[in-house]
Amino acid sequence: MWQIVLTAVIALLAGTALGFFIARKYMMNYLKKNPPINEQMLRMMMMQMGMKPSQKKINQMMSAMNKQQGK
Repeated sequence: MWQIVLTAVIALLAGTALGFFIARKYMMNYLKKNPPINEQMLRMMMMQMGMKPSQKKINQMMSAMNKQQGK
């Protein structure tokens, strides 16, 4: 009887760990293929806020965002 319970607990823990790592890998690949923001979006946002975006400023903001993401 206790062997069945022990097997169920081990299977539950293994399934949880495996599910976590599969979901993490999927999200990392998804974010790599579909970045949350790019230069064109950043330029559009700055123009909507009334700023005239220079390429230097956009590059600075993109590098700061990439650095924050840990790339």
